Amino acid sequence: MNYKIEFVKQAAKQFKDLSIQEQQRLKPKIDALIIEPRPNGVVKLTGEKDLYRIIYTIQDDLLLVLVVKIAHRRDVYP
Repeated sequence: MNYKIEFVKQAAKQFKDLSIQEQQRLKPKIDALIIEPRPNGVVKLTGEKDLYRIIYTIQDDLLLVLVVKIAHRRDVYP
């Protein structure tokens, strides 16, 4: 079954505030969560293109992926 993607208000604003290039780069990754909200394996993040993190929760009972934050990695990790 496919999940639905929703953004909290803050995350939607954070996404809209990104450059068009960053939005285009992140959108396929967010959309992929519809099919597999828990992707297998860990992909090593390398290069300057992977500067943003997408923080989300999964609500299996509602088949929902809720994006709660999109931020630069320096703002995500303590």
